[in-house]
This record gives sequence, C-alpha cells and structure tokens, in this order.
Amino acid sequence: MSNADLRRLDREIRLTTKKLEAVRRGELWPLNGRERRAMLRAAASGTYRVARGRSTGRAEQQIESTGSAAEMRLTAELNALHGERQRLITEAARAKAAKKSSGWW
Repeated sequence: MSNADLRRLDREIRLTTKKLEAVRRGELWPLNGRERRAMLRAAASGTYRVARGRSTGRAEQQIESTGSAAEMRLTAELNALHGERQRLITEAARAKAAKKSSGWW
C-alpha cells in the first residue's frame, strides 16, 4: 500500500460524498446518463400533463424513484470505497507486522 493509493481513495470518497449530498438536494449534475434521461423524461411528461390540465402524480413518482435509485447507487459506491480503503490499511498493517516478526526492522 502506498500513500498515493490512500490519497486517491480519500479523494474519491470526498467526491462521492459531495455527489450524494447534491443528489439529496435534488441537483442533476451527479446523475449518470441513464438517470438524467429518466429524470428529464419524467419532467417533460409532467409538464405536458400540466399543460393538458391533468394530474402529474406518475411523473412526480418517477422523479422520486429516479432520485432514490441514484442515492442508493452513490451510497453503495461510497460503502465500496470505504471498504477498499479499510482493506488497504489492514493489508499494510499485516505486512508491517509480518516484517517485524521476521526480525527485519
């Protein structure tokens, strides 16, 4: 393990955390292409239905479910990054302990 690997992971963790917070605020920039298209399609559908004087329930539900899916994806990504960081730290500690026990200091 090198410090560069940890710095890279820490940077990715910070970026993913910022993306997750942005999704929770309802911003579109952290969404991937598929999620962004679904969100815009639902917004267009809702706009059309409003213009026709109809209910926008389905469009609102689609926007909510797309936002929830993006939030779940980013949370899973964040958990994976934390797990990888912990694995690197544990691996380095084991290597250090093995080196110490073998008599090489």
